[in-house]
Amino acid sequence: MVEAATRPGAGDTVAGATGVAGKGLRDNSVGLLGSAVIGISTVAPVYCLTSTLGPTAGQVGVQMPAVFLAGFLPMLLVAFAYRELNRELPDCGTSFTWSVRAFGPRIGWMCGWGLVIATIIVLSNLAGVATSFCYLLLGHLFNSDSIAALGHDRTVHVLTCLAFIALATAVSYRGMTATKGVQYALVALQLLVLALFVTMALGKSGASSPHFSWNWLNPFAVPSFASFTAGLSLSIFMFWGWDACLTVNEETAGSERTPGRAALLAMVVLIGSYLLTAVAAQRYAGVGTRGMGLGNPDTAGNVFAALADPVLGRALGTLLFIAVLASAAASLQTTFLPVARTVLAMSAYRALPPSFALIHPRFRSPGRATVAAGVATGVFYTVMSFLSENVLIDTIYALGLMICFYYSITAFACVRFFRHRLRCSVRDALFKGVLPALGGLLLAAVFGKTLYDMWNPGYGTGSSVFGIGSVFVIGVGLLSLGAVLMEVMRRRSPGFFRGEALTGEDG
Repeated sequence: MVEAATRPGAGDTVAGATGVAGKGLRDNSVGLLGSAVIGISTVAPVYCLTSTLGPTAGQVGVQMPAVFLAGFLPMLLVAFAYRELNRELPDCGTSFTWSVRAFGPRIGWMCGWGLVIATIIVLSNLAGVATSFCYLLLGHLFNSDSIAALGHDRTVHVLTCLAFIALATAVSYRGMTATKGVQYALVALQLLVLALFVTMALGKSGASSPHFSWNWLNPFAVPSFASFTAGLSLSIFMFWGWDACLTVNEETAGSERTPGRAALLAMVVLIGSYLLTAVAAQRYAGVGTRGMGLGNPDTAGNVFAALADPVLGRALGTLLFIAVLASAAASLQTTFLPVARTVLAMSAYRALPPSFALIHPRFRSPGRATVAAGVATGVFYTVMSFLSENVLIDTIYALGLMICFYYSITAFACVRFFRHRLRCSVRDALFKGVLPALGGLLLAAVFGKTLYDMWNPGYGTGSSVFGIGSVFVIGVGLLSLGAVLMEVMRRRSPGFFRGEALTGEDG
C-alpha cells in the first residue's frame, strides 16, 4: 500500500469563513442511509448485546431495559451537540477540530488524542472478538470442540487477529466506496437476525417466564445507586461509535446537515434494537444466575452463544453466531474511519507530522493514516496479549474513561462555540446550549465516578500497581501519554499551538 499522494490541505490556509481546510477526500460518496449504516456498524449492536446483556442483567436485574434508556439519554444529548457543530464546521476532525475552535489548541489536541487512543483500544478488542467468534462458529458448524478451542491458543489467536486487522485496513484503505458496499450487507444481516431472535424468543416464552412489566423501563426501581452506575457505564459503552458517521462528513452529500441526521437515525435504530432484544431475552430466559438466566456468570460474556440453539434451533442458531462475527468484523472495518480521519485532520492542521495528511490519489482516502492506525492496532494487541491477559482486559475496562473524556469535551465545546447565539432563539438555546451542556455534565459525572472506582484494585481483573488499581493506572497513563506527545508536537510544530493553523474564533 504505497501512495504517490498529494497533501491537499496540509498547511493550506483555512477555507472561507468556516475555518475548515480542504483535505482532498472524495466528495459526495456517502448519502444519508450510507452514513447511518456506518454509524450503526461501528457500534456493532449484535456484539454489544451478546457481551453486555449478561453483565447488565447481573447488575440491575429486570431493570436492564431502563438502564439502556438511561445510557441512551446522554448519548442523545451529545448527538445534538455534534449535529449543531457539524452544521457550522463540517470537518472530518470532528471532536478535535471543534474543541480547538472552542477551547484552543491544547484542550483540542487532548480531545483528539482521547478519540484516537479509544479507537485503537476498540479496534484491538474487536479483532480479538472476531477471532474468538470465528473459531466458535467453525466449532459450531463442524461440531468440534477442538476447533472452537483454537481461539484460546495465544499464538493462533494473535496471528488470526493480525489477519483480521490487515483485511480491515485494506478495505478501509480503498476508500468510502469499498467501505459502504461491505457495510450494507453486514448491517442488514445483523438487524435481520436480531429481528428473528426477538420474534422467536417472544413466541417461545412460556408461562414460567417472567411477564413483561412497564416497571422494567423504570430506572428508579434499580436496587442501589452503585448497581445503577455500574449498569449505566456498560450501557454507555453500548452506544459508543455512532459518531463515526460524522467523521465522514467531508465525504457525505450535504455535509452540513446529512451527517447530523444520520447520527440521530443511527441512535434511534440502536435504542430500538437494544430495547426489543433486552425485553425478549429476559422474557424468555429471565435474569436468574443459573441455567439460561441472563445473570448466570458462566454465560454472561456471550449470551447469544447460550441462547442461540434454545431459541432458534441448531440450524437457525448458526445464524446468530454468524451475526456476532459479522458484527465484530463490520465494526472492525468501520472503526478505522474515525481514527484515520481524525489523524488526517490533526496532520492537516499541523498538530501531527504532515505525512499523515497524505491522500491516496486513486481512492481519495487517508491512506497513510489508515495504515498507521492498522499497524498501531496490531502492535498494541500483540504486545498486550503476550504481556498479560489481565493487562489486556484492564485496558478494555479503561475504555469508558476515554469515551466519556472526549464526548464530554465535545459537548461543552458546542456550548462554548455558540455562546453568543444562545439568546437568538429558543431553538438555539435548547439545542446549542441546554441539551449539550446537560449531556456533557452527565458524561463528566460518569467520568469522575469511573475514575474514582478505578482507583480500587478490585476494579477490572483485580490487579494493582503499588496498591492502585491497574485500570486506573492504564487509563490515566494513556491520557498522560497524550499529554507527553502533545508537548513533543508543541516543540516540533509551534505554529499549531500558536493558533496559526486553526483559529479559535467562536460562533
